[in-house]
Amino acid sequence: MSTLRRGIALTVTAGSLLLTSGTQIATRVVGPRGGDGASPATLYTKSEKESYLTQEQLDFIKPGYHININGVTIGSDRKPVVDVNISDDLGSPLDRNGVQTPGSCSASFVIAWYSATTRDYTSYIVKSETGAAGTFTQAGSDSGGKFTDLAIGHYTYTFGNALPANFDMTRTHTVGIYGSRTMPDFIPILAGKTYNANAEFDFRPDKGAITDVWDQIREAGSCNSCHSPLVFHGRRQDAKLCVLCHSPQTTDADTGNSLDFRVMVHKIHYGSSLPSVVAGGKYMLSEDDFSTVVLPQDIRNCANCHAGRNPDQAPTQAFTWYTYPSRAACGSCHDDINWVTGANHPAGPEPDDTQCAKCHTPQGDAEWDAGIKTAHTVPYRSKQIPGLNAQIVSVTNVGPGKKPTVTFKLTNGDGTVLDPKNFGNSSSINMLLGGPTTDYGTGQNPPAQPIRENASGATFNGSTATYTFNGAIPSGGKGTWTVAIEAKRTINLSPAPKKGPTTYTEGAVNPVMYVAVTDATAQPRRRVVILDNCNNCHDRLATTFSHGGQRIAIEECDICHNPHADDSPVRPASANPPEAIVLKRLIHRIHSGTNLTQDFTIYGFNGAPNNFNGVRYPGDRKNCVQCHDSSDTTTYDLPLPNGVIPAITQRDYFSPQGPATTGCVGCHDTSDTAAHAYLNTVQSPFFGEACATCHGDGKDWDVVKVHAR
Repeated sequence: MSTLRRGIALTVTAGSLLLTSGTQIATRVVGPRGGDGASPATLYTKSEKESYLTQEQLDFIKPGYHININGVTIGSDRKPVVDVNISDDLGSPLDRNGVQTPGSCSASFVIAWYSATTRDYTSYIVKSETGAAGTFTQAGSDSGGKFTDLAIGHYTYTFGNALPANFDMTRTHTVGIYGSRTMPDFIPILAGKTYNANAEFDFRPDKGAITDVWDQIREAGSCNSCHSPLVFHGRRQDAKLCVLCHSPQTTDADTGNSLDFRVMVHKIHYGSSLPSVVAGGKYMLSEDDFSTVVLPQDIRNCANCHAGRNPDQAPTQAFTWYTYPSRAACGSCHDDINWVTGANHPAGPEPDDTQCAKCHTPQGDAEWDAGIKTAHTVPYRSKQIPGLNAQIVSVTNVGPGKKPTVTFKLTNGDGTVLDPKNFGNSSSINMLLGGPTTDYGTGQNPPAQPIRENASGATFNGSTATYTFNGAIPSGGKGTWTVAIEAKRTINLSPAPKKGPTTYTEGAVNPVMYVAVTDATAQPRRRVVILDNCNNCHDRLATTFSHGGQRIAIEECDICHNPHADDSPVRPASANPPEAIVLKRLIHRIHSGTNLTQDFTIYGFNGAPNNFNGVRYPGDRKNCVQCHDSSDTTTYDLPLPNGVIPAITQRDYFSPQGPATTGCVGCHDTSDTAAHAYLNTVQSPFFGEACATCHGDGKDWDVVKVHAR
């Protein structure tokens, strides 16, 4: 099995596990990339710093850090001895001390035994930690051990701690390693870059066959969908490594809160929605306050973390979340339950976990009952949702000054054709017309919105419907314009979630059709962001920013969120000037959140303010391809295509802002950056900006290059 990570490479292979009678097994197998003679261009993408090395630099620096555990020996002194190889991205050996190859390679070692009954690890190495909440036990890494260098890239590590005299040799044991390699300052491109490596190795000291291993979460398909990648305590990245210490035996001394992985991770991700936090409390670990965390998707999406979004990367024990209910796991999110008194638990007090599975079966009889899967039904995945589809069949009568006629079809998920006049409770259907696709809003003043008309009066002929716009394409309209549909209806849920709501707004994925107004053929709007990338974190973006559940497709978002659009239609006069809502500014600023220096508040429906300065983005903002189309670097590089226009940004340091500036100051919102951009922009009237001169493709400060990680 091979897994590839940006800047991180790990290898664990089944080597000779040397014990008194011998046995061998390994569970984490991750290999180096490339091969002999590989060049930076073939090894790395343009979003990685290594891509910009010369061949000579690559040969000298040897980027990357791989750990390969060959075996474990436990001698008469009961001190584990681990045989290790370390290598670079090409598989060449690295000098652990950083003499023969640049950058010393650190490594820390942990060892624990696994219980298949409780599905917990117990570390052999513990310490007492005293804090504000008292003195508690914490699992940790070995200390006082000895490294023995056998050759460049090959060494053994002898634990300083011995295993107990009566340790159970029939249990599965796991050795974990976490380490890092930091590039020295004399390598300009990679100066200070750190490569992290984790590795785990399973074995049984009695040479028996291993039947019980921990494989409940795999960060590659789960955690890293949002975290890109997950890194805690500087060097720890593998979920399996985390649970070696984050077991029930470990408690935070400052707060008294459990550091058990199943408790800690649930509570961190539920954060601001925890019943205890809603009631006015806080959830803290040491000095870190997680009470403001807002999960960007429905917390009931249990499988997204436990199984991951990619079935090929699912762990073998992805079923544990619905087959092993416990007070610790369930009470982590439902933290208003008192297991002693039974408060907020319909079944009453529970002194232990033995009775949990009697009520909380893996699959119940109905949605939102006591069955674990059914209790965590996400409304938009409910079997009660019939499915709503919209399709644009054709658009005719297109041209300057003309009123287009749209032929379209609405259907249920089973293919049943729907009449637009009445296709459900509280249903609505809107038809949108906007352009040009070079940049929506061209030639318009704020708030620059498209023509949006209620199309419920469309003519229905039994299979399709037609609607003719009342508004016309402007007489000066040019290029290619866009027609889109918004359709939604309300579904009454019965049964419904215990805490509501009892209804769900179902929206159709917006169909979009590009029509030539003066172009010889229709020219689609450039593709910058991919909805699937958004949904890696949001699962279903429409439930996060849906405007009533009817705006789903990114291609439709662009029409309204254009360079001349703002929130003036709903913003109170007392809160003026209005805020720009152009996507390149809006999305960058939302995801910058706590890193912003300026206030970023958008007024929405009914004049409700939405402040985004508290957003805690879990990824790396330099990882542009987390959102952008990774197949085309021009989606976030310069120069921008011809025809893009400046944005009206009245609440920023200056306005209008050139299209490149608008994107850059979305994240880099300081006055220094704004001044730099202003000095390189011709204003009054706007003529252009010089950003691409230095930041363009292939330039010294190429946007893609400076964001490379």
